[in-house]
Amino acid sequence: MFRKTKSIVGLDLGHQVVKAVEISLEGPEPVVTGFARAEVPTGADRAEAVAKVLQQGRFRSKNVVASVSGQAVVVRYITMMQMTDAELRQAIRFESDKYLPFEADEVQIDCQRLARKPHASGEGAGAGGDQMGVVIAACKKSAIEERIKEITRHGLTPLAVDVDVFALANAWELCGLTDVLGSTQERAIALVDVGASVTSINVLAGGETCFSREIGIGGADMTQAAARRLGVENTEAEAIKRDPQGREAEVARAITPVLEDMVSELSLSLDYVENREGLRVEELLLSGGGVLAPGTVAFLEQATGRTTRTWNPLEGLRVAEGRVNVQEMESCAPSLAVAIGLAARVCAQ
Repeated sequence: MFRKTKSIVGLDLGHQVVKAVEISLEGPEPVVTGFARAEVPTGADRAEAVAKVLQQGRFRSKNVVASVSGQAVVVRYITMMQMTDAELRQAIRFESDKYLPFEADEVQIDCQRLARKPHASGEGAGAGGDQMGVVIAACKKSAIEERIKEITRHGLTPLAVDVDVFALANAWELCGLTDVLGSTQERAIALVDVGASVTSINVLAGGETCFSREIGIGGADMTQAAARRLGVENTEAEAIKRDPQGREAEVARAITPVLEDMVSELSLSLDYVENREGLRVEELLLSGGGVLAPGTVAFLEQATGRTTRTWNPLEGLRVAEGRVNVQEMESCAPSLAVAIGLAARVCAQ
């Protein structure tokens, strides 16, 4: 079924906004053929927002890839002895208790060998010519089943359930932006997606993931901080944060404590991966709705001491203008990285 699919909808089921992007293969070229987003009103059922997205998106396909994140998901980067892929999968199943905080029968586990040679300080066996790097991803079966139910109740067909941090990397690769890293494995960038409740980090070295993590800080925390500082309700604070209309400095001051906490966790992560992998994270590439808050990009650049900028996950992609509201999609492009990365699986056929 997956190989026959020519269009896939990436469905990003956020807590505050539901976003969907459809990518179709027209010959060998991926083309954006559908887009929609809908707010999730406070206290409302997300199902209403999903239904609205499906109605407005005019998608060709009902084949969907969604994702999971949060405490139900664990990702580990380890070093193991060289072995075949079949041997690796068997070894991970038997040794999962060494790396995961879950019982093996509670989770769905997947793994992938990495091309990058393990650094001497990597977790697991000592590095050497007979070693390989491996990334393990595990998610509680209950979380996957819940996500599948949420998809199928709308008459959609789930093709896969991904992890947010990996969707970021897939969007980056789809746009053809991995070339900017060159072939040097010691060059690294960090994809940082600031969502409503979680900030996802995926560090890429030579275009390949070598570290990922989620931080429990996001745009909703900025909104709450702005609401307290400005003396308004959260709904009004969110509107001001998105469109300050001359109050940029006020908003920037209000969200500074949240950004300081985010930078503290982000810096710990970057220091850890640099020491573990023996590389330098040269640049932070920001996405997610939270990065649109006034002063966020400049603050993160100054506080981390690294080049920092937002990136457009639509860059390099052709858009079917007759089917998509290009202006609306471009206006929220930084928040579409996960949805685009999920839909990018159409290129794996």
